[in-house]
Order: sequence, then structure tokens, then C-alpha cells
Amino acid sequence: MINKYSDVPLYCQLKKIIIEKIESGEYAPESKIPSEQELSEMYNISRPTVRQAISELTNSGYLYKEKGKGTFVSRAKVRIDIKNYTGFADSILDSQVPGEREIVDIKVVSSASEGALNEIFGQPGDRVLEFTKTTYVTKNRDDVIAVNTSYIPVALFPNIANDIREKKSSFEIMRGKYPLLPAKTRSSLEIINLGQELSQYLNVQPGQPVIKIESVFYSKSGQIVEYVISNYRADMCKLFFENAK
Repeated sequence: MINKYSDVPLYCQLKKIIIEKIESGEYAPESKIPSEQELSEMYNISRPTVRQAISELTNSGYLYKEKGKGTFVSRAKVRIDIKNYTGFADSILDSQVPGEREIVDIKVVSSASEGALNEIFGQPGDRVLEFTKTTYVTKNRDDVIAVNTSYIPVALFPNIANDIREKKSSFEIMRGKYPLLPAKTRSSLEIINLGQELSQYLNVQPGQPVIKIESVFYSKSGQIVEYVISNYRADMCKLFFENAK
């Protein structure tokens, strides 16, 4: 209950109460919570106090609002532990369970049409290379939480498009190509605003913030064999960090 004689601000006390109800399951994901007026009457506090608590819980992702309908509990966010993130989970060449990946598009592109590829793969700017570009989505239950784009050199894997369509495992794809087996990744992370092209796959409006992770995959010999761009919905994913001295 609210303690009006406590040094803890009333809105902070209300935030704690609502969070506890969410974590206990009393306020289930996607369920509507009491209105500002109802919460004000329930805890005998002012509506501005309630409004501040609701606003901060909305900004931190616990709640979301629908105009004309009310305030609802957000679904639990997918945990991305940066300490353990390697990029291999988003790789096609290292996929152990390819059937779980939902492919939305496969096509061959050239480094001339997507110039950044020359920079990534370290090729001379005047040399045109071809890549199999695969767009696929990652789901958490029925929700799409990420859209991924993989680039794999056609010269190294000429049959990769068919392998992907046939949902072959990494073992089958890499049979006879063990020197090209992904052995190391280098990843970078940034928060960006989602563009028009990929927004359709994530079911969000363009301009919404997403967690963009770029991963470059190297073989044991140091050759780049795959480049993946993953865009995770920021409203459905939470990053975790762990450090020690």
C-alpha cells in the first residue's frame, strides 16, 4: 500500500506496486491496467501523481498506451546478453536448426549495387563480386523480434541459395568446405531508426528505434565468409551487461 509518511515519493511507491503486480502475474501481459482515475481512488493519491508513475513505466517499457483504449502491460522483452553474444545465432552458415528460420527473400546482388560490401569483404573497389543476400526474421513465439540480412559470397558458396531453400543444416552446407567453416566473429552494436524497407517485416512504423548488430564471420584462415545485419526491435528486447574488475 501507499505510505504517505514515507520519504519515498508517492509516484515511486505506485511504480513499485504496479511492477510487483506485473511480475506476480496479477497484471498479465497485454492486459489493461486500471485507469488514472481508478488508481487515484484505489490508493487515495492525486491523478498527477498517478500520471507521473504511469509515464515513467511507459518510458521504461513496462507499459504501453493505446489512444482511446487505455494503458496496457507490455509483453516480456527478449533477453540479449551482450557478454555472451557471439553473432553465431544469426548466422546462416552456422545454423544448427535452419527450420526455425523464416526466410522472406533470397536473391543475388553485386558489390556494385551494394557498395558497402567491397569495404566489408576487403575487395578492390573496381572488382564486382556477387553475394547471395538472404532476408529472414527471428521470432519469439508469434512475434517477429528481428529482421536479419545475410550476405554470403557466391564464389565460395555457389549453391547456397538452394541450400537455404531446402533448409539444410550447417553440417550439410559446409560438407567438403571445412576450411571455410565460420570460426570467429566480430560484431558491432548501435541504436538506429528503422528505415522504410525493413519496417514491413517488424510490423512497426519507419523511424522507430531498433538495435542494429552487424556481424562479420571469419574462417579459421581469416577469410570473411558471411556478413549479417540484424535489426532487433528495441521495444521487445533488453540488453544485459556484466562486468567485473
